[in-house]
Amino acid sequence: MDWGIENRLSRLVKEDGRCQFLPIDHGYFQGPTSCLEKPSETIEGLLPYADGLFVTRGVLRSSVPSNTSTPIILRVSGGTSVIGADLSNETITTSIDEVIRLNAAAVGMSIFVGSDYEKQTLSNLSQLVNQCEPYGIPVMAVTAVGKELEKRTARYLALSCRIAAELGARIVKTYYSPEDFDKVVEGCPVPVVIAGGPKCETELEVFEFVYDGIQKGAIGVNLGRNVWQNRHPVPMMRALHAVIHNNATPREAQELYHDLSKKG
Repeated sequence: MDWGIENRLSRLVKEDGRCQFLPIDHGYFQGPTSCLEKPSETIEGLLPYADGLFVTRGVLRSSVPSNTSTPIILRVSGGTSVIGADLSNETITTSIDEVIRLNAAAVGMSIFVGSDYEKQTLSNLSQLVNQCEPYGIPVMAVTAVGKELEKRTARYLALSCRIAAELGARIVKTYYSPEDFDKVVEGCPVPVVIAGGPKCETELEVFEFVYDGIQKGAIGVNLGRNVWQNRHPVPMMRALHAVIHNNATPREAQELYHDLSKKG
């Protein structure tokens, strides 16, 4: 592995081999998402516990302190919205010059395997890898499913993750599946991080799928709504940190969350 790639990945993935990424890129297709209307306020208090911040260039410039020590994963795909015909019709939105100018530790983009725009998004990934590798910038592929959440089966996720790795992604962000998630991870030759998806009903539900996913081989998470849409986002972030970096069980994480929430 080239020194630049290795150095940037070491900033994102800690010495224990685990990571906790915080995505706030939702507005690139959803607009002002609930609890993310003012990104600078959303991330206040959360950044110290994030191993990486997944964000668009616009929000990075407008809402993230330039003196932050949290590594940046720059969202570089987009071009669609929730009111458009097809979320999978994405393009690359950000140049390699911008990525370097903004001092990103990595970049991230979505692929839509099985969609009408499968070839387009996979070509986007290939081209992005070609542009970033010469500069030592790792690419994180996001196995998106658009509005069709029923696609999140282990068989589909394993297919998507493997294709992303084959095309050169250094990390793959994918959804958790209750059944056979270990096969998803085992079939992917690069590290896998777990996406959050829609907000869960309870904190324990989040801790359980994160714990199980890590036990089955994921190196960490990329959770947004299940953190900053929580009533107590900082305690939620810290409790997840305990699961990811301290091997806390779901029950231990829940107890920590409640204790921290009571302290305000």
